[in-house]
Amino acid sequence: MEESLVSNTFSPPPAAVPAQGQPGAPASAPRLLKQRRRRPGLIALSVALIAGGGLAGALLYAASGHRSSVVVVVKDVPVGGQITADDLGQASIALDPRVKAVSASKERVLVGQRAAVDLKAGSLLSPSQVTRQSLMGPSQQLVGVSLKPSQLPASPLSPGEHVVIVSTPDPDTISGTGKPVAASGSTPTLDATVVAVGKPAVATGQITVDVAVDSVDGPSLAARVATGDVSLVVAAQDGN
Repeated sequence: MEESLVSNTFSPPPAAVPAQGQPGAPASAPRLLKQRRRRPGLIALSVALIAGGGLAGALLYAASGHRSSVVVVVKDVPVGGQITADDLGQASIALDPRVKAVSASKERVLVGQRAAVDLKAGSLLSPSQVTRQSLMGPSQQLVGVSLKPSQLPASPLSPGEHVVIVSTPDPDTISGTGKPVAASGSTPTLDATVVAVGKPAVATGQITVDVAVDSVDGPSLAARVATGDVSLVVAAQDGN
């Protein structure tokens, strides 16, 4: 009876199930990999953009790194003044092609020439600012002509410009007919060359223009300027 009970209650342990990946384990279904579709056009565009960006960067680096040796002014030189070696220096700068400058290799050629305009220390020298011609000849005198805005053209005057100084009639010489009395029957004029142009006075706008005239005419022009009875006319340049 006891043997019967033991045989009825005993049951064998359940069989162990092999783990996945071990021999005898059931094979799992393969995972499907989703393949990406390649787009040749998009790849070509990316390559072109990368190449273009690299080329632009290289060009920008080359442009910013290119420097030129040019002549600069280290001392003030007044218009008409003779340029010396101490007045000039050199600088290495990244220069825009549109800027006209004098190459450092031509610095020695500039020595002995004259300033066509006022040269300021620290400025870049351009070819048009120097000249081989003296604004004053050996037989000329420099006379300052003080003029009101109504006595000269509104267009700015430049050093080296040829002008005509005209003697205007004095009101005391007006006859009863309203015409000026002139012994020669014509208005006296005097040829001159502009050497320097001053700044207009704040209150009156009056400008002093330094002109070069023949030595024989200097004293008479100064006397006429003192009366204020003069005007300045710009002459035709180069025969035009």
